Amino acid sequence: MTTTLLAPIRESFPAVPAGLTIAPVAPALWRVSRPDGAVLGHIERRGTGGPYAARRLVSGGVRWMELGEFWSPGDAADCFR
Repeated sequence: MTTTLLAPIRESFPAVPAGLTIAPVAPALWRVSRPDGAVLGHIERRGTGGPYAARRLVSGGVRWMELGEFWSPGDAADCFR
């Protein structure tokens, strides 16, 4: 019997916010950055269809600040602008 291990699916972010780059980093987790590459934080989908939790990277990348939970992926991305 052969066992095949599949990599978890990394899906595209369901919204396209202007002025931000959003890249998948794990299932239901996306990295939010500026077009120059500076990482701003993460958006995580908690459950099927939401909510989307946004958290900002602060203090030189040492800790996180929770920004809130949103039912719309676009609203979660907007809090990074």
